[in-house]
Amino acid sequence: MRNQTQAGLPQSLLLLLGSCLPVLGAVLLAPVLPRMHEHFANDPLVAVLVPVSLTIPALVIALLAPFAGLIADRLGRKPLLLGSMLLYSLFGLLPLWLESLPAIVASRAGLGLAEAGIMTCCTTLIGDYYQGARRERLFALQMVCTSLSAAVFISVGGALGQDDWRTPYSLYGVGLLFVPLMAWLLWERQASAIQVEAESSGFPWSTLLPLYLFSLLAGASLFIVPVQAGFLLGLLQVDSPQQIGMVMGANQLGVMLGALSFRLFHRCARQHLLLLAFVTAGLGGWLMARAGSPALLTLAVALNGLGIGLMLPTLITWIMSRASFAQRGRATGGFTSALFAGEFASPLLVLGLTGGNHQALPDALALVGMAQLLLAVSCLLLPRLIAPQAAPLSIDRI
Repeated sequence: MRNQTQAGLPQSLLLLLGSCLPVLGAVLLAPVLPRMHEHFANDPLVAVLVPVSLTIPALVIALLAPFAGLIADRLGRKPLLLGSMLLYSLFGLLPLWLESLPAIVASRAGLGLAEAGIMTCCTTLIGDYYQGARRERLFALQMVCTSLSAAVFISVGGALGQDDWRTPYSLYGVGLLFVPLMAWLLWERQASAIQVEAESSGFPWSTLLPLYLFSLLAGASLFIVPVQAGFLLGLLQVDSPQQIGMVMGANQLGVMLGALSFRLFHRCARQHLLLLAFVTAGLGGWLMARAGSPALLTLAVALNGLGIGLMLPTLITWIMSRASFAQRGRATGGFTSALFAGEFASPLLVLGLTGGNHQALPDALALVGMAQLLLAVSCLLLPRLIAPQAAPLSIDRI
C-alpha cells in the first residue's frame, strides 16, 4: 500500500476537480431551460418535467448518498469513485440522442446515481488524506473550486446553448478523462484494529442530525438562483441564454468569495458563521425579489451567493470534526444527501409559493429571503441541539 503520508498536490487537484463534476450536472443546463421548455412545448407535463430534468439528479443523490457513504466505509472509496466516474459520462451524454422528455429525465436520474458516488467519495477522501487546518483549508477550497467551476459551467452552458439546447450535454464526457488519473494517483487509507474497536459506540446521529437539517436548508438556498434566475430575467424582458448564464455566474462568484472568506473567520464560533451566512443569503434573496433591472439582479444574486458560500464549508467542517475515520463515509453521505435533498426541493417550494405563475415569482422569493433571515437566529441554538461527546478517535490520531 502507498505510504499514507504522501497525499499532496496531485491528490488535492484530482479530488477538488472531481468535486466539480456534480456541479456540472446541476448548473450546466440552467441557462437553456427556457429553450428546452419551448422545444417540448407540446408535452402536457413540460412545465414540471423541464425544471425536474435539472433537479432530478439532486433527488437521486439525496436518496442514494447515504448508501454511497455506507459502501465507501465498507468496501472502499476508490472502487466506488472509479465506477461512478464511468456512469457519469454514460448517463450524462445520453440526452444528446434522446428524443423523449421523460427519457431525458430518466437519464438525468442515472446521472444523479453517479454523482452520489463521486461527491461522497471525493469529500471523504479529502477527510482521509488530510487533517487539522490543512483539512479545513481543503474543504474551503473544495467549495471555492465548485463555485468557480459553476460560474464557468453556467457561462459555457449559456454560450453552447445559443444555437442548440442539446450541445451542453457533450461536456459530460469529461468524466472519462478522470478515470485513468484517479486509478493511478489515488489510494485507500485503512483503519487499524484499534479504530474498528472504537466504533462500538455507533454512529453519532444525535450530534449530526441538527447539522444535516441546516445542510438541507443550505441546499434549498443554493439552488434558488440556478433554477429561478432565468425566469426572473424573463420578467425583465431578458431571454438570452448567454445573459442568463452571466447573471448565474455572478451568483457562483459570490459563492466562491463566501467560501474563501471562511478561512478569514475560522476563529469565530461556527454558529456565528452560520448566522452571518443566513443573514447575507436572506438579504440577497430579498433584494433579488425587488430588483428592477438586470444590473441590480446581478448584484443581488452575488450577495445571495456570498452567504451560501460561507454556509457550506462551515457545515462540512463541523460534520467532519464529529466523525471518526470509519464513520467518515456515512457522515459525508448524510451531508451530501441533505444538501442535494434541499436542492431538489428548492424549485418545488417556489412552485408551491407561485402556483406556477411566473408573475408571482418576486413575491415568492421575498418570502424565501425573509425565512432565511428568521432561520439565521436559530443558528445560535445549534450548540445546545448537538449532543456533547468526546472528540472522535480517528486514524489520523492513532
